[in-house]
Amino acid sequence: MIGKQTRVVCTRDGDVLRAKILGEVDHHGAKDLREEIDDAILAERPKKVVLDLSAVDFMDSSGLGIIMGRRAFADKLGAAFALADPSRRVARIIELAGLSRIIPIETTQSGGKEHA
Repeated sequence: MIGKQTRVVCTRDGDVLRAKILGEVDHHGAKDLREEIDDAILAERPKKVVLDLSAVDFMDSSGLGIIMGRRAFADKLGAAFALADPSRRVARIIELAGLSRIIPIETTQSGGKEHA
């Protein structure tokens, strides 16, 4: 089970599976978070996976591992992969790690957010 401070809600809209992470992404809940998202990807077999980061309060390096691992898993299954709506703090971590150059970042919330 994912720790008290972290949850993931997976929803499907047509060919898109959206995994919305709520709370903190750190080493304490990374394994469970990864398994829950992977299970949803396997069950749904979408054409695209969107990892929604709009409700992530904190992310450490294990969050980068979650992102890269889910990207690789989606790719292995032939699905496109994108991130959505990271907070400025999370977007900065993604940018510093160089992930913003290889993974599309979508803005879906009205008004948008800065991603750099």
